[in-house]
Amino acid sequence: MISFLRLLLPRTILIFSFFVLLWAFSANAAEVDRKPNFVVIFLDDAGWGDFEPFGSPNYKTPNVDRLAREGCRFNNFYVPQAICSASRAALLTGCYPGRTKMFGAHAPRERGLDPSFGTIAEMLKPAGYRTALFGKWHLGDQADTRPPARGFDESCGLMYSNDMWEFHPESPEFWGKYPLQYWENNKVTIERVTKDHQPHLTTWYTEHAVDFIERQGDNPFFLYVPHSMPHVPIFCSDKFKGKSGAGLYGDVMMELDWSVGEIMKALDSNGLSEDTILVFTSDNGPWIAYGDRAGVTPFREAKGTSFDGGIRSACVIKYPPQIKAGSLSSNTFCSLDILPTFAALAGASLPNEVDGKNVWDLLVDRKGARNPNTYYPFSNGNEFQGLITGDGRWKLHLPHRYRTLASPGKAGIPGKYSQSTIELSLFDMENDPNETTNVIEENPSIAARLQALARFHADRFYGGKKK
Repeated sequence: MISFLRLLLPRTILIFSFFVLLWAFSANAAEVDRKPNFVVIFLDDAGWGDFEPFGSPNYKTPNVDRLAREGCRFNNFYVPQAICSASRAALLTGCYPGRTKMFGAHAPRERGLDPSFGTIAEMLKPAGYRTALFGKWHLGDQADTRPPARGFDESCGLMYSNDMWEFHPESPEFWGKYPLQYWENNKVTIERVTKDHQPHLTTWYTEHAVDFIERQGDNPFFLYVPHSMPHVPIFCSDKFKGKSGAGLYGDVMMELDWSVGEIMKALDSNGLSEDTILVFTSDNGPWIAYGDRAGVTPFREAKGTSFDGGIRSACVIKYPPQIKAGSLSSNTFCSLDILPTFAALAGASLPNEVDGKNVWDLLVDRKGARNPNTYYPFSNGNEFQGLITGDGRWKLHLPHRYRTLASPGKAGIPGKYSQSTIELSLFDMENDPNETTNVIEENPSIAARLQALARFHADRFYGGKKK
């Protein structure tokens, strides 16, 4: 009997070891094959220098600073148009504004984005994702263009900008024609948003986001948090009022920073940080006409222009398995690339029409990676105004008029703009990121190549015209 046990024991150990190895291999395979979650925090009108470590504001933003320490800070992230609806449509569809015809900022009750253009949420749902949006939509205010009809399982917030209401400082009669409503899923829960409600928007969006994360378990998800702030009128809750010591704008930014921290804590406490790609950025640059109620950018001009002060936004992306913590990238990419990049990572099918490209190799800084986009167009309203090369080196402005600040506003009352013009101009963005010196005469071959690309884009999307 003892001899039999001696013979059986090594075989038993061998079989047990085999099953342990098989279990370990299966667990590792499952971990590798697990689809990543996606979280996109999209601020409204935040300045490039409003948060540490991009700038040195006179208030603290420890959570965005932590996010940058744990992820990568991207200094050359662009949006194709520096205005609300156009920027959001580009992010969620991966399409040029010239293709979707989503220009500017849409008014209440407008139809908005044509449903024929698929959104990130609609793309990810067939791939098994739960989807949620908590914040400002601004891509349509009719039954078939609101979030529940555009792929979002859960949603809450405003259908358009928080200044499109009866208390607008310049044209209350126009904006007051329709009450500013607060929606939850497919139902209006606040018929008339007032100054008593606005201080709670950031908190409400954040609480919904945290609750959504806590309920997902192992199911992959896409969470989109397009905050209403710091778009004017700015408000913050009592818990942050006066906390910054830098005025109301500083208080608002600290509350937005808190929101980032709450979302990160929810991911941490639910064991999801390693499985989640977290993107933090803004729809465009600051609305500088509002002076002390606006952010700052080190670049030329601001929101509503095609200079980098308008179309370049601060961006941080965290994904511990592949993006190096505390890294800094000068690789150029655009909000148009978010949808196709998510599609590749999730194994999802792309919508029929997408202009952006999968730039994951750029985001993880893979050796030898190059931007698959030849160029990115930029526009203002329905006017095509130029393009920047995919490597971010050269930027061509077609001749156009633009607004420039004449006098800043104060205490929520906007200042004044004046009109200026720019001639056909080529800027070397590597050596002149502030777009100060036109080098078109010194670089005729580069200028000719970019002008040919501009003609191609105008012919395809603008009927051969700039607008």
